[in-house]
Amino acid sequence: MKKTKTQLALKVLLYVILIGYAMITFYPFIWAVAASFKPLKEIVSGGMNIFGGKFTLANYAYILGRSDNFTHWFVNSVIVSIVGTAINLFLNTMAGYSLARINYPGRNRIYWAMLALMMVPGQVLLIPNYLIISSLGMKDTFTALILPAAINLGNIFMMRQFFLSFPKDVEEAATIDGLSKTATFFRIVMPLAKPSISTQAVFVFMGFWNEFLKPMLYMTTPSKYTLTLGLQTFKSQNAGQRWDQIMPASIISIVPIIILYILFNKYFLQGVRMDGEK
Repeated sequence: MKKTKTQLALKVLLYVILIGYAMITFYPFIWAVAASFKPLKEIVSGGMNIFGGKFTLANYAYILGRSDNFTHWFVNSVIVSIVGTAINLFLNTMAGYSLARINYPGRNRIYWAMLALMMVPGQVLLIPNYLIISSLGMKDTFTALILPAAINLGNIFMMRQFFLSFPKDVEEAATIDGLSKTATFFRIVMPLAKPSISTQAVFVFMGFWNEFLKPMLYMTTPSKYTLTLGLQTFKSQNAGQRWDQIMPASIISIVPIIILYILFNKYFLQGVRMDGEK
């Protein structure tokens, strides 16, 4: 009985600590959301209160209506992220499947070379990539942001590990039914790999959406900036003083990530149940 009470007390203490830590971690975000609806004078007054004060939509009206480039930056980021994610999902999934399921000369060498390349920091490739993109005339284009990141070795490895555990009986049944290797991949394998593909989609989209270094290197026209680079430029031009405009812009910038996570959250850590299924 005493042991049970001790365990209960420890469990309550653990939950109190975790809830307190979550509140401390989450508070800055809540404050940022609240600050985006406040006038500049109230934001810079130094108060950390979330509720109270004057509520206004003027900050969002300015960013979405009268700001010259914010809409362009947002649309640019959406285009780059969606196109880049779609290409990644297609190529990463096919590459992972080929390394796991298709026998061809040099497959193991390609796999080990891929593992070796995963150890190379991305910063080492910045100068070679910049020189190649400049020589190809792709600077100041969205292609410069999408093409070098068209595949992701980490996601290829993840998909390979998934397909290694994929039941061969499913593919054999599809072959008996007359499906080709290509048809089996697109009609059978990819739908059953939806949890892994969805998880991959979230991480790839976040990578494109939050990318700052590559747009800074490759983009020169302000109207072609992505949202991360645009916000940094806007903050620098205004000496970091227009928090009534920076805060709503920052909140808007994270809305797509939140929506994407909500849509694909159910696929995280979800296994593919195929035992006994046709």
